[in-house]
Amino acid sequence: MQQVVDVRTRVAVGATYAAQGFGYATVVTALPGLKARTDIDDAMISVVLLMGALLAAAGSVTAERVARRWSSRTAVVLGLLAQAGGLALVASATSVPALVVAFVVFALGLGMVDASSNMQGVALQQQVGRPVVSSLFACLTVAAVSAALVQSGLARFGTTTGAVSALVVATAVAAGVALLVRPSLLDSTASPPPLPDDHEGILPGARTGVAAAPAPAAARTPLPRAGLWVFGALVAAAFVVDAAVSSWSTVYLYDELAASAAVAPLGYAAYQGAVLIARLLGDPLVRRHGRVRVAAPTGAVAAVGLVLVALVPSPAAAIVGFALAGIGAGTLVPLAFSAAGELAPGRLDDVIARINLFNYAGALIGSVSIGLLAGITGIGPGFLVPALLLVPAMAAVPRLAGERVAALAAPPVGRTG
Repeated sequence: MQQVVDVRTRVAVGATYAAQGFGYATVVTALPGLKARTDIDDAMISVVLLMGALLAAAGSVTAERVARRWSSRTAVVLGLLAQAGGLALVASATSVPALVVAFVVFALGLGMVDASSNMQGVALQQQVGRPVVSSLFACLTVAAVSAALVQSGLARFGTTTGAVSALVVATAVAAGVALLVRPSLLDSTASPPPLPDDHEGILPGARTGVAAAPAPAAARTPLPRAGLWVFGALVAAAFVVDAAVSSWSTVYLYDELAASAAVAPLGYAAYQGAVLIARLLGDPLVRRHGRVRVAAPTGAVAAVGLVLVALVPSPAAAIVGFALAGIGAGTLVPLAFSAAGELAPGRLDDVIARINLFNYAGALIGSVSIGLLAGITGIGPGFLVPALLLVPAMAAVPRLAGERVAALAAPPVGRTG
C-alpha cells in the first residue's frame, strides 16, 4: 500500500513541475504573437520581464509563508490556480496595459508554484532516500518542450492565432493539475528524518513516512547563510542561462535571423530537449560519479554553446548553441537544489524558498540585460552575458560534494534565520 502511495505522490509532484514548465514555455514562445497583437516592442518586453521576475520573487516569498502556516501542497495549488488565471488573461490581452496586468497575475502564480514545487520535490527526495530531483525537473522540461512544439504546430494558423490558442491550452493544463494533485502531495508541516552521512550519491534506506512535527518556532534550526549564498549563486548563474534562452531565443530567431514562425520556437525546443536529456541522465550519473563530476563539465559545455550563439549568426548555429546551453542548465539547477535541501532538513521549506529567490536574480540578468543590449549590439551578442557569468559561478561547484555541504550547514554563531 505504501508503494502505491509513493507512486501517486511522485506522479503528483511531477505534475506540478510539468504544469509550471508548460505554462512558462507557452508564454515565452508566444512572445512573437503577443508582440504582433499588442504592438509591444523589445524594450517594453524587457520591462515586463523585469516586472515579472520581481513579482515571481514575491510569489516565492508568499509560498514560503503559506507553506510555513499550512503546507507547501497548499501553496502549490494556490499558485497553480493563479498561474491559470494569469494565462487566461494573457490570452485575452489585446493592448499593452492589459498584457501587463495579465503578467502580474501570471508571475505571482508562477513564483508560488516554482518555490512550492521545489519544496515538494526536495522533500520527496529525502523521503524516498535516493536522488530524484533531477527526474522531477525532467517533468518540467518535457512539458516545456511539449509547449514549444504545440506553439510551433499551432503557428500554421497564424502567429497571433497560434499564440492565443497555445495559451488557452496552457490555462487548461494549470487548472487541471491544480484540481487533481492536492490529495497526493506531501504534507510539509511534518519534517523528514535526518539525512545519512553519505547522502551525496545514493541515499541508503528509502524512507517510508515522515517524522513527527517540527519543534516550536523558537527552537528551530538557524538558517545556514553561507550555504544559502553558495548554492544560491549557482542557481542564479544557471537561471541567467535559462532566462536568456527562454526569453529571447524565439525572438532572436524570428526577428534577427529571419526564421519562419514555425522554425523560431525550435531554438527553445532544442534547448529544452538538451535540458531533458541532461535531467533524465542526472540522477543515475550523480549516483555513480557524484555531483561535482556531473556539474563541472556540463557547465563548461553550456558556456561554449552560448558563445556559439553569440558569434555565429545563423539559425542552425543558434539552435545547436541553445542545445549545448541546455546541457549545463539542465544539470546545475537540480544539483544546487538537492545540495541546498541538505543544509537544514528541519527547515526545508524555508531553505528552498530562500534559494529559489536567486532564481529571479538570474532571470533579471538573463532576460533584461539581453533586451537592453538589443538596441545597441543586437540580441545575438547579448548571449555572451550568460556565458561570461557561468565562469565565476563554477567556483561553487566543488561545494556540491556531500562533505562540503555539511561544512556549509553550520550557521554563524549567534545568527538565526
